[in-house]
Amino acid sequence: MRIGIFIALVIVLVSFIFGVVIYPRMPARMASHWNIRNEVDGHISRFWGVFLMPLISLGLFFLFLIIPVIDPLRENIKKFQRYFDLFIIFFLLFLLYLYLLTIFWNLGFSFRMSRMLLPAFSLLFFYCGILIEKAKRNWFIGIRTPWTLSNEVVWEKTHKIGGKLFKITGIIALFGFLFPNYAFYLVIIPILGVTLFTFFYSYFLYQKANLEKER
Repeated sequence: MRIGIFIALVIVLVSFIFGVVIYPRMPARMASHWNIRNEVDGHISRFWGVFLMPLISLGLFFLFLIIPVIDPLRENIKKFQRYFDLFIIFFLLFLLYLYLLTIFWNLGFSFRMSRMLLPAFSLLFFYCGILIEKAKRNWFIGIRTPWTLSNEVVWEKTHKIGGKLFKITGIIALFGFLFPNYAFYLVIIPILGVTLFTFFYSYFLYQKANLEKER
């Protein structure tokens, strides 16, 4: 077993063990969702409040294991396997962090949920930028548009700029500390912007490459 996968498995097991230990202290109905004003607007039963996130983490862990096996371009994934393994660790830590925030809130701790989420989103987006820059063409990981998947050069150029933009998005998210009332928008708007830009950018690169072939 690769060291990255072992660490990821430990993270999942820690979430389950923590859930078993903390379960008796949880209320019958747990807060599970907060709106952009940091108000609780959703509740869930104690069992699902304690074990839903660990179960999601376990499911994603197995999904991440399967991806390199079923991808027709699996040999390309091996070229950046170390970065993908680190992404698995980062993502499961991200989910564990969200889980712990939810648990501590329901234990009576008071904090602004959106502000506490900012560093987690910032780090995750920044590392996604690193992974995107390193990713080679495959069907599951990276900026997968019809045009990046159809052309190696389009894939490389789109991921080069996309990786930088994701890093910038991670940095922008931190400005939510200075402007807490706009924290939600400082996360969601840059991500939507990067997604739309890379989608159309890959299309224009593909069209440009086809025009050059025809000349």
